Amino acid sequence: METPEAPFFALTPERVLDAVEVGGLRSTGRCLPLRAFENRVYEVELEDQRRLVVKFYRPGRWSRDTILDEHRFLQELAAAELPVVAPLDLGTGSTLNEAHGILYAAFPRVRGRTLDELDAEQRRHVGRTIGRMHAVSAARPAPHRPRLDVQRYVHEPLETLLAGGFIPGTLGPRYRDLALRIADAAAPRLAAIPAQRIHGDLHHGNILWTPAPVLVDFDDCLMGPPVQDLWLLARGADEDEVRRARDDLLEGYQVFRPFDRTTLAVVEPLRALRIVYMSGWIARRWADPSFPQAFPGFRDPRYWMQEYETLAGIAETLG
Repeated sequence: METPEAPFFALTPERVLDAVEVGGLRSTGRCLPLRAFENRVYEVELEDQRRLVVKFYRPGRWSRDTILDEHRFLQELAAAELPVVAPLDLGTGSTLNEAHGILYAAFPRVRGRTLDELDAEQRRHVGRTIGRMHAVSAARPAPHRPRLDVQRYVHEPLETLLAGGFIPGTLGPRYRDLALRIADAAAPRLAAIPAQRIHGDLHHGNILWTPAPVLVDFDDCLMGPPVQDLWLLARGADEDEVRRARDDLLEGYQVFRPFDRTTLAVVEPLRALRIVYMSGWIARRWADPSFPQAFPGFRDPRYWMQEYETLAGIAETLG
């Protein structure tokens, strides 16, 4: 029996080019797959020398309305002259199209590079960009996007991990109890922070330097606390480096928008939630041939012991 994802795994350059040309555009036939896990993404060259990035959304993950919420968010940010990449109308009257049962969208290709390390001024620049983004995003909600809460980030992935037998041996029950303890501590803290539209997955790999920073890949945008878009970028070899990085980001951020520093108290709970969520995500996608290749240690007991120890350290800080 064919699964809903079968056409997704069987995408061919011909199907991709047909999708691009549906509204009258013409390609040169050049179609290059780009590295992506959740969706299938291709670079397509047009006869007028423009290049597009075409994203085919994994079936069953987002509804049409949920994706259109993402597109509206990007369009609002672009209209406010934020450095983002908004989706294009391919000539069909919409930014979202469908081919072979797969929803897809096209974006202009932006050339840039990612940086693993940022200096203080680059961090302040990113902070200003995020502050501007949040000033726009706070204007209205995204009614069809998920909310960053413990149901989505702990309970659902934990169910997937346990049902699939991914956590080895007797560690499973201990991992479960620890994750639930963290969820119970995090839930009221997150509920007390006003939620707004956020990027949701703003790590260094989702910032292209052109040389100015361009925010990309809003596929995980959701309703959540603004601090979620900052803590992943504040990293360092020790707590002092992390603090300096965070202060630089906030210095830039507060040029355009006030920031409630009391919400920094949820950074460690958010880090724990991300750990559980990411492992649940890998487990959900394990049948996708690209995932075992990309995460070869996922079935190794050492992976799970390291996760457990990290979560235990976070749990100690939560009381």
